[in-house]
Amino acid sequence: MIRTVGLRRMLPAVAVASSIALIASGCSGDDKGEANTGGGSGGDSGRVLNVWAGSQTPIVANFNPFMPNALLHATQGPILEPLFYFNKVADAAPTPLLGESFEWNEDGTSMTIKVREGVKWNDGEPFTAKDVAFTYNYEIAKPSYLETAEATDDTTVTLTFNTPSFTNEDGLLQMLIVPEHIWKDVPDAAVATNENPVGTGPYTVESVSDAAYVLVANPNYWQEGKPAVKKVRYLALNSNQTSSDLLTTGQLDWAGMFSPDPSKVTGGGTLAMINTPVDPTVLYTCSNAELGCEGPQTDVAVRQAINLAIDRTTLNEKAWAGQAKTISPTYALLGRDDKWIAPGMEKESPQTADAAAAGAILEAAGYAKGSDGIYAKGGQKVELTLSSVDGWTDYNDAAKLISEQAAAAGIKITPMQVTWDEFAEGRSAGTYQLIMGGLIGTATADPYSLYRDWLTTEATTPVGTAIASGDWNFSRYSNPDVDAAVLAASGTLDEDAKKAAYTVVQENILRDMPYIPIVVNATQTFMNTKDYTGWPTEDNMYAFPPSWASVGAGIVLADLKPAN
Repeated sequence: MIRTVGLRRMLPAVAVASSIALIASGCSGDDKGEANTGGGSGGDSGRVLNVWAGSQTPIVANFNPFMPNALLHATQGPILEPLFYFNKVADAAPTPLLGESFEWNEDGTSMTIKVREGVKWNDGEPFTAKDVAFTYNYEIAKPSYLETAEATDDTTVTLTFNTPSFTNEDGLLQMLIVPEHIWKDVPDAAVATNENPVGTGPYTVESVSDAAYVLVANPNYWQEGKPAVKKVRYLALNSNQTSSDLLTTGQLDWAGMFSPDPSKVTGGGTLAMINTPVDPTVLYTCSNAELGCEGPQTDVAVRQAINLAIDRTTLNEKAWAGQAKTISPTYALLGRDDKWIAPGMEKESPQTADAAAAGAILEAAGYAKGSDGIYAKGGQKVELTLSSVDGWTDYNDAAKLISEQAAAAGIKITPMQVTWDEFAEGRSAGTYQLIMGGLIGTATADPYSLYRDWLTTEATTPVGTAIASGDWNFSRYSNPDVDAAVLAASGTLDEDAKKAAYTVVQENILRDMPYIPIVVNATQTFMNTKDYTGWPTEDNMYAFPPSWASVGAGIVLADLKPAN
């Protein structure tokens, strides 16, 4: 499954002036996809739906699903589709897309999938089970636990695994499917930008410029009558404030972004906002000295002390305007996943700071406070840099507050705003100390995939070696007990056995703190409900609603209709 943290947030611009000028110029839209302000009556079926692109500017045409740190949002859902969609904001059965049904064998070592008939790629070629088998077997995408994928006929695929794999279900079935007739001839899938993507989704690419890219309805789309919105423009913007300004002036119709006062954005009556917190916000720590991490944060005592020095109530109030939710250090989503939190485990991270307790941990580990009020050990002060991406206003504000709170506990943290490229490269290579960032919340009511993707040894690399596409253990955490427990959980449907495995995971990560939990991030989505209907609502949350949501964005776009 294609997953990315960076692509879900507002990224910085190196040429924002050109994009804003293009949007504000008022040029009329045409078949070349040039920007306009997007105004017009809701009944105009030719009206362009303007969407926040979430990309750095200038935009680079990259629709390669195997490059999650660089691809453009519309790749995942609007252009390429998976077999099934797992809605992370609803504890419900997966939605069939290119797949119609799937069935496990008794011990979880084989899955048989029936795929949809009558589907065409947007170049007119037929989609078959052979494309599915090709995607699963494709070297860059093939999961380590998959032995073979075989198309036994045009509508049936059989997957065989080298270990029981029940708990990998959502990752397997949400993998974006690519056309064999295109990708079999790509010499290096790790670097190909796939500028003219062939997919089965509701949209195709019409044009790409530095400031925007434009999608048009796929005439071969398999869902009859969809999409009703015929043209979608993704705009590259430099900050939450810029997006907010364009929303309030009618130049942006759909954005997943943070606003400290959403009522100011929605006050005109054109827009609605929905908040769906599901993804953990954390401090990434490059935690593992054995894999090459450097700095005070490699000491577990320092990570434990930082965890206790944080006042999460204040962070939520000041950085997230009270719209974030309480996080569990187990990373089970509170309310949805409570049954997976082990008995006796700390259910919630501490909501207020305890500087004295933080100091006691450091002193027990041999640190002493210097005349400057900063703890040190062996001549090394507990001084750290905390990176966040320029333009991520909520994260930048939180980083500043954390530095102030840590100082009260004798820990010096210097917040530093960086470009998206610097953020992504440092995170992947391990050349950082602390990062203000996010994890991807699980697509099902079970923390398994987060444990597997962010905490296991197979999902990381030594510092200096970029973490492979699709792997997410940026903390370089490596713990054989956690690895074994995650493997055990993957091979059973028995709840008691999974709970026993998760107990081991939780005991270790609560002690080791490779990621320091902060909040479950506010996830605000702003939608033009005056000119378009069919958006997800509190009463009908049929898909995760942000414009950047992988797969879900395609489902939402396919369901939208002009208001008339």
